Amino acid sequence: MLTGPIYIEEAEPGDMLEVRILDIRLRSDYGVNSVWPKGGGLPDAITQSESFVYKYDKKKKIGSFKEGIEIPLQPFMGVMAVSPPPQSGRVSSIPPGFYGGNLDLKHLVKGTTLYLPVSVKGALFTTGDCHAAQGNGELSGVAIEASLTLIAQFIVHKNNPLKHVRAETPTHFIAIGLDPDLRQAMKNAAQEACKWIVEWGYTFNEAYSIASTGVNFEVTQVVDQTLGVHAMIPKSIFTNKKFPYWKG
Repeated sequence: MLTGPIYIEEAEPGDMLEVRILDIRLRSDYGVNSVWPKGGGLPDAITQSESFVYKYDKKKKIGSFKEGIEIPLQPFMGVMAVSPPPQSGRVSSIPPGFYGGNLDLKHLVKGTTLYLPVSVKGALFTTGDCHAAQGNGELSGVAIEASLTLIAQFIVHKNNPLKHVRAETPTHFIAIGLDPDLRQAMKNAAQEACKWIVEWGYTFNEAYSIASTGVNFEVTQVVDQTLGVHAMIPKSIFTNKKFPYWKG
């Protein structure tokens, strides 16, 4: 279930849309995770469908479907996207792309920022696929599917073209690699990370070394047809840089 599109005033092709996640609020007292045959990252391991209701303890900020299990609640939107360009035609909401979409990136919580390339007038922002908590990989095919309220601020950066979705937390920059082949998704994430570091004045060889010694690569999800790997670039390793660095 998706909400949108939302028309962003002044956004034009060639601009960049900054989406600041100001808050994400739980709207219910429970969420649901499911497993089913042929689903998720172990498609042949499940023979019978089953759903698990995670009840929230909002004071402790945990969800649990069984005594002795406590999953930290870290609500985020599985889908945040702008419209792809018209030449893309009809686009499914299941696989993510350079425009965002079903990234299922667990780090897009309150206090994080998402950067999206604007391809159409008004950007046409869409969001949904609410998650109360998810592990990297989203192994079963779904997270704790939830009901949430997103509060976001949109900032248009004029004439600031971006070729691929990026994200930023208070402590890290996040470069994202996507591809139906997980190995290629890893390569794409590595290329995006190195490309980003080069933008800060380093050579590619220097960026490659920095990515090897200081950047962590994590599997985002393996269940959305187009798979994801993201690079966590710590801000702390760049001691002579001042962030944010965006133009505009």
